[in-house]
Amino acid sequence: MEYPHLEQDDTEIYSAIVGEEKRQAEGLELIPSENYVSLAVREAMASGLTNKYSEGYPGKRYYGGQEFTDQVELIAIDRAKKLFGAGFANVQPLGGANANIALYTALMQPGDTILGMDLSHGGHLTHGHPVTFISKIYNFVRYKMKDIETGEIDYDELRETALRDKPKVILGGFSAYPRELDWAKISAIAKEVDALAVADVAHIAGLIAGGSQKNPFDYGFDVLTSTTHKTLRGPRGGLILTKDNEEIAKKIDKAIFPGFQGGPHMHQIAAKAVAFKEALQPSFKNYANQVVKNAHAMAEVFKEADVRLITGGTDNHLILADVLKSFGISGGEAETLLDAAGMTLNKNAIADDTRKPLDPSGIRFGTPAMTTRGFTETESKAVAEYMVEILQKRDDATVARVREEIRTLANAHPIPESFN
Repeated sequence: MEYPHLEQDDTEIYSAIVGEEKRQAEGLELIPSENYVSLAVREAMASGLTNKYSEGYPGKRYYGGQEFTDQVELIAIDRAKKLFGAGFANVQPLGGANANIALYTALMQPGDTILGMDLSHGGHLTHGHPVTFISKIYNFVRYKMKDIETGEIDYDELRETALRDKPKVILGGFSAYPRELDWAKISAIAKEVDALAVADVAHIAGLIAGGSQKNPFDYGFDVLTSTTHKTLRGPRGGLILTKDNEEIAKKIDKAIFPGFQGGPHMHQIAAKAVAFKEALQPSFKNYANQVVKNAHAMAEVFKEADVRLITGGTDNHLILADVLKSFGISGGEAETLLDAAGMTLNKNAIADDTRKPLDPSGIRFGTPAMTTRGFTETESKAVAEYMVEILQKRDDATVARVREEIRTLANAHPIPESFN
């Protein structure tokens, strides 16, 4: 993508953007929450819709001139509902955190209880970690894995906690959990205690849309929250879906606007609509299935090298490795080494980590972006082998050699401009 006006008007920002795009093109993005979007999505993001205020909802705006913005939002809503089998969709959340927080305000009163996955066992900050402001408003209680080596959730503990604390919401979802949750069990527990079942599917939304992961709606969940990037391969943004409860849908709409956000970002909503259309194509199912196959392939390489994987492997798009135990280095050191070799991932705490969050014991990596570039199991195994070699040897010569080989591999699989 060229930027002739930016190049002329602001050379500093132009230079930084060009540098970032070169970095992406010549290296591999292994962060499981990152992906590449099509040029069509990027064009929608850069459109004249960015100039327009559209407070409210289609047909009920507070400003004039909404003929085309209403069209855009209604198209986005319709496509989102088709993707996930939903009855209602709100496409205005600016991000996943915004979606979760707005949902809490829609469904609960201050002081009410939410039961969600513990951050140290794979949950997300917005699921009630004490460092967040939202944890000062609601009472968060948590569930964990029963067995870190297999990833089995302690559903007995989850049920006992729900029976004791009577949460208004039971939240299923994660940001660093490599297995698939038992949506049916969580839904049954929620019904037993008269709680709403909410799934935060930000990480696996694309896998659900593509049919390679189960849809919580099929197991009685009331609400899904999500981001629109990550595996869904759209612009950075949020999404809230409800199955068939119009009353809940109305509460969510009011919580987003005017409760939590002002004018929606219509250029972002247009880009979401484009991404939803791409995800509705038959080829997206092939993509979603390949994401999981590639993750399995990488996990096998690490297991063959006797690397400790949290939960023992993966059922989805991400892998969590204990590099402190396996290689004698911290997650921060591993991240720096691999980045120097052209493989970008993130340091990550592992279950019950004794190290600090900024330099934890683990790393988190995944396959959404690589798969978008056309990687199959063969290339995924090669990348995993490079990672193991770097973490084992940790010398400058190995890093330099692998960097060149990664550049060659990346150039052989350019970032696609279109998914059609």
